[in-house]
Amino acid sequence: MKKDTPIIINNVLPGSIAEEAGIEKGDVLLSINGENIEDIFDYRFLISDEELTLEIKKENEEIWEIDIEKFEDEDLGIEFIDDLIDEAKSCSNKCIFCFIDQMPKGMRDSLYFKDDDMRLSFLSGNYVTLTNMDDSHIDRIIKYRMSPINISVHTTNPDLRVFMLKNRFAANVMSKIRKLSVSGITLNCQIVLCRGINDKEELNKSLLDLTKLYPAVNSISVVPVGITKHRDGLCKLMPYDKASSMEVIEQVEKLQENFLKKHGSRVVYLADEFYMMAGKEIPPYEYYEDFPQIENGVGLISTLINEFDQHINHVDFVPEKNRKVSIVTGVSAYNYISLLSKRLEEKYSITVNVYKIINEFFGENVTVTGLLTGRDIVAQLRGRDLGDEVLICKSMLKADTDLLLDDYTLGTLEEALGVKVAPVENSGISFINSVLGV
Repeated sequence: MKKDTPIIINNVLPGSIAEEAGIEKGDVLLSINGENIEDIFDYRFLISDEELTLEIKKENEEIWEIDIEKFEDEDLGIEFIDDLIDEAKSCSNKCIFCFIDQMPKGMRDSLYFKDDDMRLSFLSGNYVTLTNMDDSHIDRIIKYRMSPINISVHTTNPDLRVFMLKNRFAANVMSKIRKLSVSGITLNCQIVLCRGINDKEELNKSLLDLTKLYPAVNSISVVPVGITKHRDGLCKLMPYDKASSMEVIEQVEKLQENFLKKHGSRVVYLADEFYMMAGKEIPPYEYYEDFPQIENGVGLISTLINEFDQHINHVDFVPEKNRKVSIVTGVSAYNYISLLSKRLEEKYSITVNVYKIINEFFGENVTVTGLLTGRDIVAQLRGRDLGDEVLICKSMLKADTDLLLDDYTLGTLEEALGVKVAPVENSGISFINSVLGV
């Protein structure tokens, strides 16, 4: 299939094969070895050959045919405007639990874009529903060995999945999963759990259906539905509370025991939020095995504690006398951050203020730190004793920027609070170093 939009070369790396061949920024890539290019996967597949013929259109409209000989898998040194070369595919679902549909108006446009692109699943770990994919797309995953792929399943009940995703094409997810699994593609699955809808018996069915495909289905995460206060006109959903969270934990733990005996792996893991809401201790580090779902909020606290424990006795740095810092955290992680901070206070004779920020922007049901906004932080910290600096979790910032969800910047926070604000990586080592001022 020929692309409708031109594939414009955005950069040519100095000293690269492309530069030596006379390829320049602004050139348009038309084909490789006579083959049209749809996206980055076509490009990577085609340039793996040792002998290439590139068809390039120069800015003066001249067409060049460039013959290249290189080592197998050697890169050409070409960069494109978009990492995918193609535009990301948007979501065609109207999921009853979609967080984007629950956001207030007036935020930056990129926050309202719903991607559902298998390529981003492979490249960035995004979750896809497979609803906008036919057999040709599945074959493409298999052809290019896009593995692992992360799939938002939510339920294996066809009728219930159609209802939850509000998409008549949502029913056949298991047939697509089976095709991928028998073709050697590794799959990590996700279930967003909604009380009274896909829980209890439905959850049992979904987990049993998926684990039959282990080890191709490498892991399954179960995460609680996120409910904001901006749900006018949307399906009524109930947030999880202490009792209902404990029910989910007990249900899943029974299944995990069986899976561990049968497969040598628990396969299924609950998001940290369930344990926090239930007031139950987070499972130990070993429980999460190789942490296949850590990017989905599964095992983050356990990892933080483990890294903290390993590093705290190996710090040869002495913090400044009378050092005082403040830490911003969401409601769910507050107790854990407070305990770790207390240990640092006692060991190094410093002062650490941990401030629990209530999420007024999205509503009090949203308790994770990564969804805190600048305006809530400022409103709740202004006038408090903040010490030498305020530490915030880097997950609160847009990737590779200093922007929070509501477009407050680190500079905006510093100006409003009158103190330095520093982002901290979500790791035990970074936590200790940042608190001590290393």
